Amino acid sequence: MFSTVGKIKDLKGKRVLLRVDFDVPVIDGVITDKFRVDRQKPMIDYLLDRGALVVMVAHISETDSFESIIPQLNKILDRDVGFCSELESIKPDKLVLLENIRKWPGEKKNDEEFASKLAKGFDLYINNDFAVSHRNHASVTGITKLLPTYTGFLVEEEISQLEKFTNASKEGKLIIMGGAKAETKVPVIKNFIDRSEKILLGGVVANDVLAKKGMDMDGSIFDKNFEELLAGLDVNDPRIVLPEDFHFSDKRILDIGPKSIKRAEELINDAKMIIWNGPFGLFEDERYANGTYAIARAVSNAEGFTVVGGGDTIEAIGKLGILDKFDFVSTGGGAMLAFLGGEKLPGLEALGYYR
Repeated sequence: MFSTVGKIKDLKGKRVLLRVDFDVPVIDGVITDKFRVDRQKPMIDYLLDRGALVVMVAHISETDSFESIIPQLNKILDRDVGFCSELESIKPDKLVLLENIRKWPGEKKNDEEFASKLAKGFDLYINNDFAVSHRNHASVTGITKLLPTYTGFLVEEEISQLEKFTNASKEGKLIIMGGAKAETKVPVIKNFIDRSEKILLGGVVANDVLAKKGMDMDGSIFDKNFEELLAGLDVNDPRIVLPEDFHFSDKRILDIGPKSIKRAEELINDAKMIIWNGPFGLFEDERYANGTYAIARAVSNAEGFTVVGGGDTIEAIGKLGILDKFDFVSTGGGAMLAFLGGEKLPGLEALGYYR
């Protein structure tokens, strides 16, 4: 098994390269959801309180640079965060954030020379970013070949909670899969079809199955390669629960209807363990958010163990203000699905998880 941060006896004066998840939504220069930053704070506080010198490495998709949001990060973390724009000028200090790591081509290429420059001057590396652990990037895997490597608290917690779900008996286990990117959801369905009681589908992944079953999808979004995606899956399996009715606009499915909501609520109420990833409609438009919101409320009130993940799912839950009502909220979208789909995550492999 991997080495965890708790095994480090003395952190005082240690120069730590810390992989964090600051890939937050930014609109007009303002961070609109600080969930991911909040989840990094315990690890950061732990290191700083023990005298470590920390340089944080992260990427962000919504803006080119971290520089403009540093004041907001200061406030969220309740720390003074320094900013370093160039790799060559990294200097471990009390707390520093390196510029968007994906600014450098060597990151995604997992370039050895780039990883060496990144590692220079550090004593150890900690991965506290589960959400990027399915990527074979320099700051996720390449760096582990150059520095003593440890698993951060958040990655450890993510694995523990997802393992709890994965390893549980199928009795009372409910999988809820919605949203787009069916290619990431179908492997989870295939992996759990014999390890759960029911799999409740919505969104594009449900549309793909409905198309496979012969439904005319008209203007609705579905994957044209659904036959290939669903190969090997019996779409008539009674454990797969599909929407029964819909809300349409311009011949396009944009939400599930009242019969589907009622059926979903019944399944959720009866479940002992639930994992949910992906909304069930175009929830960004309040006219088509009813299905997603109904499922969110039902899962939040369920007596069973509940796990949710995925950016859109968390955004929808956040709009209802009930994020704290779930047993575990994963920071991983793609990484969570890859883990549940049975893939080997490069970041976790680099940490020694699969040994």
